[in-house]
Amino acid sequence: MGNLFKSMLLPSSILLLFLCNGILSSASDSSSTTMHTNNWAILVCTSRFCYALNLSSRFNYRHMANTLSLYRTVKRLGIPDERIILMLADDMACNARNKYPAQVFNNENHRLNLYGDNVEVDYRGYEVTVENFMRVLTGRHETAVPRSKRLLSDEGSHILLYMTGHGGDEFLKFQDSEELQSHDLADAVKQMKEKRRFKELLIMVDTCQAATLFSQLQSPGVLAIGSSKKGENSYSHHLDSDVGVSVVDRFTFYTLAFFERLNMYDNASLSSLFNSYNPTTLMSTAYYRTDLYQRQLKEVPVTNFFGSVMETIHTDSPYRAFSSRYSKKIKIEMPLEKQRTLETSDVLQELDSSNINVKQVGCPFTRTWNTIIGQMGDSLVNYGLISMFPIVAFSSFLSR
Repeated sequence: MGNLFKSMLLPSSILLLFLCNGILSSASDSSSTTMHTNNWAILVCTSRFCYALNLSSRFNYRHMANTLSLYRTVKRLGIPDERIILMLADDMACNARNKYPAQVFNNENHRLNLYGDNVEVDYRGYEVTVENFMRVLTGRHETAVPRSKRLLSDEGSHILLYMTGHGGDEFLKFQDSEELQSHDLADAVKQMKEKRRFKELLIMVDTCQAATLFSQLQSPGVLAIGSSKKGENSYSHHLDSDVGVSVVDRFTFYTLAFFERLNMYDNASLSSLFNSYNPTTLMSTAYYRTDLYQRQLKEVPVTNFFGSVMETIHTDSPYRAFSSRYSKKIKIEMPLEKQRTLETSDVLQELDSSNINVKQVGCPFTRTWNTIIGQMGDSLVNYGLISMFPIVAFSSFLSR
């Protein structure tokens, strides 16, 4: 009896293993075939004390300027405020030592105020903590947290996660009081993947030894790029003598220079963005990790993460409702991973008002009856017009 039970247990175990593998593979296939439907951005400045007197703070003005610059860029490329989570650990625009109150600049020419109208900050000051950051990623909020502070993404979302501040080997400092470790970031991303909170995720970090934050990542669909490799620092770009501090970091400065040449309709690829980073001008080595990402970078438009999701139709001539020629195939270029072709020859046809052939639809009896009624209607109208002449003549004779 015991041998019989063991002989039956082995095939059952094998069958159960196949079923589990089938379920996991089907879930994976479902995730990979899900359509890209929306874009989100999480932009995080982790530094405070932008105008501190001690040099250990390293004048963190530029970190807020970095974040606000990316905020302006993704909004210009089409991501709306309701899909942007903006976290600023300091409010230097209102700092008493700021020579330009309520203004933040990323260039010494002061042409662009990054803290102008329509800036919606979701987490400000001491709200920017590792705990709140992890809650945003995983969706584990307390009940009282409003929707505007939540990442309401789904399995069709592409998410840009940008972080800037002071970091080191496998950590990023928050407010000079706590640290986000590389395994914390990896655990949060793993939970996001298991909860189907994204289809693809791009992590961009501008800090010293930024690449070390990606060492623990294991979730598929994740792409990561950092401003510096292990053992390297990230540097500021230039000093604003009026403001008194550096106003932007080199990695973010050259990222902005790349995007200033683009609009939301451009199809520049992630490969062109990554190849634009020059170690000589950065003074560090931009590092990107692609082993968890399934697609070729040259096939992925940057607007898949930095812009909106929209369908763009390119035509050789202006659209006309009724064309005299069969239209050619219209190629639809989309900032999604899919492309398709529409055949419009069956849709647009010439309609000549002087000669319109209308196909009758219905059973033979109905068509015959409609024809008889139509002919009778025409005949009655004609006979009525003819019979009116003698009546009018007779009426005229009687009136004399």
